[in-house]
Amino acid sequence: MLQSRALVIALILLLSTTLPEVQSKSLFEKERRDWLAIPEVIVSYFYEAVNKVSPKVSQFFLDTVQSPTVVAARQRVSKEVAKVSIMIEQLFEKMKNLWYTRILGY
Repeated sequence: MLQSRALVIALILLLSTTLPEVQSKSLFEKERRDWLAIPEVIVSYFYEAVNKVSPKVSQFFLDTVQSPTVVAARQRVSKEVAKVSIMIEQLFEKMKNLWYTRILGY
């Protein structure tokens, strides 16, 4: 039991030091689009790890990611995620206004 707690603490510390770009913020802050960078950061770390082990495999990985099909799919997903992100921001604004006006009575 003690070993698993130590492992969890070590994992939390490792993730907090290796992913500084992905820090938590309040839900009601305006800059909530940081989560869109998470897949890019994960791919970057994966590429760096693979590049250290095998440069040929990392080159194949890079060529695959830069292929026209994958680029088009990433652009489509990015466009749709941006739309959903805007809708979520609008929903949070409505929830915030509802909280302040109806519940807190401001």
